[in-house]
Amino acid sequence: MPSTKKRITTYLTDDEYRAMSRAAAQAGLSLSKYVKRVCLGHAVTSTVDYQAFLALTKANADLGRLGGLFKMSLSEGSSGSNTPEIRRILKSIELSKENMVRRFNTLVEGLSTKQSRKP
Repeated sequence: MPSTKKRITTYLTDDEYRAMSRAAAQAGLSLSKYVKRVCLGHAVTSTVDYQAFLALTKANADLGRLGGLFKMSLSEGSSGSNTPEIRRILKSIELSKENMVRRFNTLVEGLSTKQSRKP
């Protein structure tokens, strides 16, 4: 049975084609499905946003784990011999926090850019 679907042809510059291909890849869709969803006004969710959310969740879990280790170190009684270990734990917590803030800012910038592009 022949298909009843219709085809639309359009012309794009190389830059437009690359931009649309990149957006489709970020959404995890074929170019055809991406264009169809956008033209029909359907939601297009980005896999990049989801990956950023997972990275933030992991960073938050790391901070919780490191905080627990730090709390345990303090509760064991600090006779001064733990000072290098406590400093190492504090540095790890600080690096994890910076990483989480960096990723969160990237996610927020991406989402705000998408919001500003909406008609």
